[in-house]
Amino acid sequence: MLPPSATLPTVAELNAWSRHTMGEHLGIEITAVEERAIEGRMPVDHRTHQPMGLLHGGASVVLAETLGSIGAVLQVDRSKYACVGLEINANHIKSVRSGYVIGRAEALHLGRTTQIWEIRIRHEESGALICISRITMAVIEVPAKKAQPAA
Repeated sequence: MLPPSATLPTVAELNAWSRHTMGEHLGIEITAVEERAIEGRMPVDHRTHQPMGLLHGGASVVLAETLGSIGAVLQVDRSKYACVGLEINANHIKSVRSGYVIGRAEALHLGRTTQIWEIRIRHEESGALICISRITMAVIEVPAKKAQPAA
């Protein structure tokens, strides 16, 4: 699905994709990109806390879905295909109150119509495993643009 001449976007280009999105609102930033993997980090602060001052499980899922979605779309010809989430799950293993969490998404399956990505989220300082998530992405064709009538 990916053209043989395709190159990976830079980290700066990927971070630009997230302007004015939930990812930007939560402070998520992409830190590394590889052919079948992507990494990013998210602050554990007032934007991502639940009322008890711990990292909100939903924020971990947002990080996981952000990384899995970006990783998926990098595998396809974006002029012909889009990737959308079908299902995501997360196991919250350990709590964290501050600092940053680091997520790494790795492709488990890159099919013609579906992709499966595993995302492991760790505390940046301690390295403790915070969450394991898996997302299934659907690969869909982008409708061809209809010709516009002449003015």
